[in-house]
Amino acid sequence: MKNISIRNETPNDVNKIRNINSTAFDTVAEADLVDRLRDSRIPIISLVAEIDEKLVGHILFTPMTSDNFDIKIAGLAPMAVLPEYQNKGIGLVLVEKGLENCAKEKYEAVAVLGHPNYYPKFGFVPSTRFDLISEYDVPKEVFMVKELVCNSLSKISGVIKYHEEFGKL
Repeated sequence: MKNISIRNETPNDVNKIRNINSTAFDTVAEADLVDRLRDSRIPIISLVAEIDEKLVGHILFTPMTSDNFDIKIAGLAPMAVLPEYQNKGIGLVLVEKGLENCAKEKYEAVAVLGHPNYYPKFGFVPSTRFDLISEYDVPKEVFMVKELVCNSLSKISGVIKYHEEFGKL
């Protein structure tokens, strides 16, 4: 799709981001989650996709934790594109730019709970390949990780946890 620009969220985008998430998902749960994560003051990477000055997509990355290790892992969630703009490559550009931003922020890996046919194109693999699991009871093929720093996941194992706000979904 032409004229897609990706940029950091600004305070003026908050209501539009809420609209994107509440429109793209079946409920407002993800929109509420984004608002709570923003309000929690944790470091986030929040990017928007714009076409002709209209916000059409949003992606969020937040820090993840583990009791077993201390490397910097980001969680990708949620990602949303307005329904009329879906399947046009906007999500692809959001993920790619988000991964670039995570690398710039010195994240060593990124995890996602998502579609097993979508995220592998970005280099995500099932987390079990690294002996890592989600805190949530989900099928192993939907919890995936991507190393941003080569071999960063090879010497760790255990449960990766999203911010506590995700537990309220």
